[in-house]
Amino acid sequence: MFNILLLDDIIKRALTEDIGTGDITTLSTIPEAKKIKGRFIAKENGILCGIDVSKRVFEIVDSTIIINILLKDGASFKKGDIIAEVSGNAQSILSGERTALNFLQRLSGIATRTNQTVAIIKGTKTAIADTRKTTPGLRVLEKYAVKIGGGTNHRYNLSDGILIKDNHITAAGGITAAVEAARKNAPHTLKIEVEVENFEMIKEALACKADIIMLDNMSIEDMTKAVELINGAAMVEASGNMGDRDLLAVAKTGVNIISIGALTHSVKASDISLKFNY
Repeated sequence: MFNILLLDDIIKRALTEDIGTGDITTLSTIPEAKKIKGRFIAKENGILCGIDVSKRVFEIVDSTIIINILLKDGASFKKGDIIAEVSGNAQSILSGERTALNFLQRLSGIATRTNQTVAIIKGTKTAIADTRKTTPGLRVLEKYAVKIGGGTNHRYNLSDGILIKDNHITAAGGITAAVEAARKNAPHTLKIEVEVENFEMIKEALACKADIIMLDNMSIEDMTKAVELINGAAMVEASGNMGDRDLLAVAKTGVNIISIGALTHSVKASDISLKFNY
């Protein structure tokens, strides 16, 4: 699923942030040898993501903690469902609880929102993609959650592809200059995408033989005309506040991809709790 070294680094930083020099509440109220059992319980409906990450949190805190996973990533859950069971040292479980839940709730929230978004355009040929608008340090996990929800990933980072946006165009001296420089200096294996705001920019991007043309904040009418103008010469991506748009109408314009930053930057965490039962 993940590079274990990268995952462990993310988790350890989160645990250090949360525990600090010690969980003073737990250490001062719970006997050191106390054992406990508990359950992760869904308090609303959604798509599960991050249960293996949560399991790894407890493994790092205390390798003797036992996690019994009942629902796997990608599974639908409804209010009241038991997602997993945990048992072991009470101090250890309490110290890892918040970090484990933070990952599980946020990643499930992203997967759930993505799944709902994909459902809106079901039956079209358009794909839903994320962006780089992710929580710093958590991108690999958040993009994983998008895929679990049925979406696709845009670039993971700046080295994954060439995306010439408005500021690149201004700094380079125009679309043509930017694309020509990219072809001269970047690896030939990378596709070139150009962000455009009007039809003149589309024509210039086509003349430069851009591989992908991103339509930024265009109306439905203009997107429809743009797809007709491009006519298969390049892949077409719709972007710009897409989280607030009529996505089915956007998909019906014929664009290949709709990229939505809100899948990761404005998501509501799923309501999941850990309850001790005996």
